[in-house]
Amino acid sequence: MPWLFLIVTLIGAWFTFNAYIPQRRTGPLVVPSFFAGWLTSELSAHHVAGQLAATLFFVWAGALRAWPGWVGLGITLASWLGLLALGRVAQRAAPVVETALQDALGPGYAEGILPEISERMAAPDPPGRQLVPFLLFDRAVQVTRGIEYAPGAGRKRQLDVYAPRLGVRDAPVLLQIHGGGWVIGDKREQALPMMNHLAARGWVCVAANYRLSPRATFPDHLVDVKLALRWIRENIAGFGGDPLFVAASGGSAGGHLSSMLALTAGDPEYQPGFEEVDTSVRACVPFYGVYDLTDQYGLQAQPGIDSFFGRVVLKKSFAEEPDAFRRVSPMHRIHADAPPF
Repeated sequence: MPWLFLIVTLIGAWFTFNAYIPQRRTGPLVVPSFFAGWLTSELSAHHVAGQLAATLFFVWAGALRAWPGWVGLGITLASWLGLLALGRVAQRAAPVVETALQDALGPGYAEGILPEISERMAAPDPPGRQLVPFLLFDRAVQVTRGIEYAPGAGRKRQLDVYAPRLGVRDAPVLLQIHGGGWVIGDKREQALPMMNHLAARGWVCVAANYRLSPRATFPDHLVDVKLALRWIRENIAGFGGDPLFVAASGGSAGGHLSSMLALTAGDPEYQPGFEEVDTSVRACVPFYGVYDLTDQYGLQAQPGIDSFFGRVVLKKSFAEEPDAFRRVSPMHRIHADAPPF
């Protein structure tokens, strides 16, 4: 039992260590390191609770009768300190965001928010939501799934709508674009807490699928996202949304696509057959996206993304066609009429 306890504590400590120093290089450890780090950093309090329960069990079972058990106990205590520190890091995010908002919009920006909207957005989550974070539904939200926004491609051209169950009129609309390296992912898998949170407070949210590589070649992905926006313009009023107020969001590849959507409004290259449709958005909130596939400033966190994108998604070589990579890089598409990011 002491040796088993030591092994378990080493595994728990690896989760904590990985949350601080994840594996960022390409290779077989990238994906497990990503998911392990994500779960640990987002749910550090849950990890502490789980490790505490395991420690109490092993102590009860006699793990401290030999020196490996005591070493394991020391490792566990160090792991707990690291996890609690992660929690403090997370708590520091709110004032950082608030400072950025005040810098951009002015110290009194909150005074311009209507009181009823401010109160609604500040409403607490349902009881138990933080305790059970994977409870990915909300009784106040009505979800309509599997709506086809354009013919062809089956489920890859379907979307889901999240709207207040009690109804709403002229609500702001969020278009959520999933990530997955342009090759995997689904509208049912990402940003569900965010969409439920917003829909329960008066927004209408749309999560859209799109065609994926390697079968699809860019800009197929972006064309589909714009087709989803066209559907929103034409149909979202039936769900209580305002077709003239649409914000875009997404993570990873979705961060790239939402950024490209916001920066290429009305670009006929990406709107074949529906060039006249207004594909502008009022704001864009991308998360951990890929913004420069040329890596012009040497800031790319993961070397090889540009070559992967060229080989699998764009199907072009950067060495032979560098301009093609610049055109699909949001950083190189910034212009004076861009919406707020």
